[in-house]
Amino acid sequence: MKNITVSIDEETYRLARIRAAELDTSVSALVRDYLKSLVEDGTGGTASGSRDAEKEAEHRRELMRQVFQDFEARGVGLRMSDNLTREELYDRTRARAEAQAAAAAQDEDKRR
Repeated sequence: MKNITVSIDEETYRLARIRAAELDTSVSALVRDYLKSLVEDGTGGTASGSRDAEKEAEHRRELMRQVFQDFEARGVGLRMSDNLTREELYDRTRARAEAQAAAAAQDEDKRR
C-alpha cells in the first residue's frame, strides 16, 4: 500500500474529520474510498459502494439517536461532571477493589 500526502486548508480538514466521525471512519479511509470509486466507475464518487457506506452511516446515526433517546427517557445524563479525572481513571488500586467487589457479588449471586 502506498502513502500519499495531500494538502488542504484547515476548515476543510476540520469538516472532513467531523464527517469521518459521523461515518465512524477516518479521513484517510474517506480519501481512499473516494479515490477507489473515482478509479472504478469514473463518476467521481458515486459508486454503489459509496451509497452502501452512506446507508450504513445513516443506519448507525439512527441507532445512536435511539440510544440517546433511551438515555433521555431513563434520565441517564452524559455530563462532563460525571467523567472521571485522569487520576481517578488510572487509580489501579481502586479499580482492583471494584473488580474484586463485583466478582464477590457475582459469586454471591451464583450461591443463591
